[in-house]
Amino acid sequence: MKKNIYIEKEEKYEDDKLIFEGEYLNGKRNGKGKEYVYNSFSLFGVFFIKEINDKEKKYNILIIEGEYLNGKINGKGKEYADNKLVFEGEFLNGQRNGKGKEYDDLGRLKFKGEYLNGKRNGKGKEYEDDKLIFEGEYKDRKRWNGKGLEYDNKGKIIFEGEYKVGKRWNGKGLEYKEDDKLIIEDEYKDGKRWNGKGKEYKHNELIYEGEYRDGKRWNGKGLEYNEDDKLIFEGEYRDGKRWNGKVKEYNIRGNLIFEGEYLNGQRNGKGKEYNSWGNLIFEGEYLYGERNGFGKEYKDTRLTDLLFKGELIFEGEYLNGQRNGKGKEFTKYGNLIFEGEYLNGQRNGNGKEYLHNKLIFEGEYKNGQRLESNKKKIFNKLFKNLKIIK
Repeated sequence: MKKNIYIEKEEKYEDDKLIFEGEYLNGKRNGKGKEYVYNSFSLFGVFFIKEINDKEKKYNILIIEGEYLNGKINGKGKEYADNKLVFEGEFLNGQRNGKGKEYDDLGRLKFKGEYLNGKRNGKGKEYEDDKLIFEGEYKDRKRWNGKGLEYDNKGKIIFEGEYKVGKRWNGKGLEYKEDDKLIIEDEYKDGKRWNGKGKEYKHNELIYEGEYRDGKRWNGKGLEYNEDDKLIFEGEYRDGKRWNGKVKEYNIRGNLIFEGEYLNGQRNGKGKEYNSWGNLIFEGEYLYGERNGFGKEYKDTRLTDLLFKGELIFEGEYLNGQRNGKGKEFTKYGNLIFEGEYLNGQRNGNGKEYLHNKLIFEGEYKNGQRLESNKKKIFNKLFKNLKIIK
């Protein structure tokens, strides 16, 4: 005949010291209970709970309080250290499993999240001095695998992104200084910033956005800004340098000074130049960073000089940044004043001069001066014997 199964409540002693009090079932701890460790002195001012029986005073430290099943804590429970609560949450087979909270020695929340087999696993939040310092996913007690946020001691976000084995790892991320100023916004790979799209800041001002590789401004489209948050460049990069494709350059005021094509980090191909007031001063072809090929020059007007804004003053060929080859010059009113050949920026070779759209000289030039010998000279009768000042 089987014995009746019943729950009994009793205290268990070891060497005359209380180590457990609670409920039993068939000789095993089942139901509510408390576990203790014995200590006869106070260390660093720790106050010990006094458990009194009929014989003598017992000074015992509570370490476990909760529900038991088959001799092990299961279900909701609490853990203590030096009679201070260090954990409360769910247990399974004597280990932390499920949701729980950890506390520091001052009773402040230290961690809140999920556990598996006694270790932090799953979603969780960490705190320090009552301030959130991390939230994300855990594995095997470690921060962090998966998405996460880090905070500084002022509760400001200093990083958000994905983690692996405790490191900022893959995916998008944001980094901040302790003064809440954003310094990096980018993508990570294998724990390195940065691979992929990103943004850099200085003094909380955006100074670059584009693509990175191994921590460097690298390949693909990008934008650069100065410390005053003014855009100074937009275009494509290669191997960390301004490189190929269409780009835009800006001065320190944030005004556009060039737009066009780049190759190997230099102006190459078609482009336009602007002065500091944003007025067009040149459009044409570039090679190795210099004006090369056919181009047009416009009057370098200031903001207030609106009357002649965009007036063509020269069109022709360039080499190494200077007028070289055939070209034409115009007045600010658009009248032709010269057509001919140039060398190193000056009139050289055959050329024609005009005044009020009438031919006044045809001949050779050298270093910008007329050579009148052995050449046909044509003068307007009205200006004959007058020195023509260019």
